[in-house]
Amino acid sequence: MKKATRFLSLFAAVAVAVALGACAPAAPKVSKIAIVVKSLGNGFFDAVRDGGQEAAKELGNTEIIYQGPSTPTAEGQIEIIDSLIAQKVQGIAISANDRDALIPITKKAMSKGIKVMSFDSGISKDGRMVDLVPSVTGLIGKQQVELVSGLIGGEGEIAILSATSQATNQNAWIEVMKAELASNPKYAKIKLVATVYGDDLADKSYREAVGLFEAHPKLKGIIAPTTVGIAAAGKAITDKKLIGKVKLTGLGLPSEMKFYVDNGACEKFALWNPIDLGYTSVMITNALIKKQATGKDGDVVKAGRMGDIKIGADGGAVMGVPFVFDKTTIEKFSKMF
Repeated sequence: MKKATRFLSLFAAVAVAVALGACAPAAPKVSKIAIVVKSLGNGFFDAVRDGGQEAAKELGNTEIIYQGPSTPTAEGQIEIIDSLIAQKVQGIAISANDRDALIPITKKAMSKGIKVMSFDSGISKDGRMVDLVPSVTGLIGKQQVELVSGLIGGEGEIAILSATSQATNQNAWIEVMKAELASNPKYAKIKLVATVYGDDLADKSYREAVGLFEAHPKLKGIIAPTTVGIAAAGKAITDKKLIGKVKLTGLGLPSEMKFYVDNGACEKFALWNPIDLGYTSVMITNALIKKQATGKDGDVVKAGRMGDIKIGADGGAVMGVPFVFDKTTIEKFSKMF
């Protein structure tokens, strides 16, 4: 009798435990998001990874898988994506080595329910849901004028040192700069006196910068929207002892510009921030996984500290205005890229 009582008590306890277990909420599912970069060992993409991990921590229940080939080839990325499909990740954010060659493998991934987006270096629209670009022509051009205006006190002669005269992106930015200078009243006292081309060659860009000093002795500022040109102009300003007399800005790499920021030849310049790029990419991928966005025109992704990211035609999205580097940020980012 006592044995039967003990057995019934044990059975009741087990039943209660099972019932309580059945009522307990299931653990949240962890989303696995892969960041696939052009190649490993690249400081720019390591910073992208750091931004992605920041977003994952903020989102919670999100795991970042960071991968890339040893050399920047489409074949290497195809192998990685095939492996990620087998691992059943929920999302892939990729900076593509070839915008068309990856389409078959990314379409395969999407057919398995994996959400695919590209960033920085995009995949053609059939191979992804969203393509995130760091910035666009209008934002870049207007920011360059704003930067040089701030450096020269809103008045004086400026010049542009570009890459090649055929460079599509450079020419588009320059057209925006010219339009902004001509139409915005706050730039009425700034005069664009020359546009020269260094052909993205360091020695020619250097000579063109020196030529600007000689041809325009009242020159107060240079915009160089090219990484080669801005570094060459920084060297020319330094060599000709014009630091503080001719102000320099443009688009540059922190690792190449640190010396000129430190010595005062270039107080401020801009480029996309890879940390923000990784952060935003993971936020968008998460929104696709959680069905908070579909990649269609009109979607809006709540991207944390980066604000609302609007999805446009063909899944295109823009992160925002390029990041400005100065003495407060150059040390950190010069170690990255």
